[in-house]
Amino acid sequence: MPRILIFLLTILILGFGFYFISKEKEIMIEETETKLEVTLKGAEGKISIITCYDNYLADSRLKTGWGFSVLIKSGNQNILFDTGADSETLLFNMENMERDPKKVNTIVLSHIHGDHIGGLKGFLKKNANLTVYIPASFPDLIRKEIESYGAKYKDIKGTEKISEGVYSTGELYGPPKEQSLIVNSKKGLIVITGCAHPGIVNIVKKAKEMFPNEDVYLVLGGFHLTGASDSELKSIINDFRKLDVQKAAPCHCSGDRCRELFKEEYGDNFIENGVGKIIEI
Repeated sequence: MPRILIFLLTILILGFGFYFISKEKEIMIEETETKLEVTLKGAEGKISIITCYDNYLADSRLKTGWGFSVLIKSGNQNILFDTGADSETLLFNMENMERDPKKVNTIVLSHIHGDHIGGLKGFLKKNANLTVYIPASFPDLIRKEIESYGAKYKDIKGTEKISEGVYSTGELYGPPKEQSLIVNSKKGLIVITGCAHPGIVNIVKKAKEMFPNEDVYLVLGGFHLTGASDSELKSIINDFRKLDVQKAAPCHCSGDRCRELFKEEYGDNFIENGVGKIIEI
């Protein structure tokens, strides 16, 4: 075969090769973009946030205690964020709200303090068929306790997806190190904090950093502002406005004065959160 024909055939074969490789890359990019689009749609359907443990009261049938726990229901997911200071109060409140502990499939612990993890052992006695997401800075004793009940644990250090539409901020420095939850709802981001030791404004900024194209619909939980001065509180409220936070639901360690000033500023968009409060989005 003449050399010129061999040369032309080689060029033709290489051309087809590059064409198919290029098409394969296009398909891979399209698939990646589709997966990303699905992820950014966030939690589907109705989201319910039920406060199961708090020192503020929203339902007179329930018990209060110094601590915090909320149940997030989204689709088939039932995520318990923190477990309060004791399991007796937590389980009593869940039972009286007709929330079955055995339907919880995930626990997320915000930080090491007893008013947020004290109810864990008693809860795992009722239901250990789940995974507990803990800050990586937790001592090994906690991991051994989780495993001793037959449950699994997962260390969280950086930003991580917990379930469809639900994410951890990862450990943010307080002290102590603490993770918060971000729920990407159809109305915007829902930021749920345990005690906000890293600073409530810093946590909201982290949520905006994670989802720069999403609005912040609601910030709920402990703001760690008990004893803060009026000027400090007004500065934080001003930061919330700059960050376009639409609704606020401070509870637990936020403090009475914090709640008063947020209510003055936010009016109908202030949610008086406490144990027994159910927020549906």
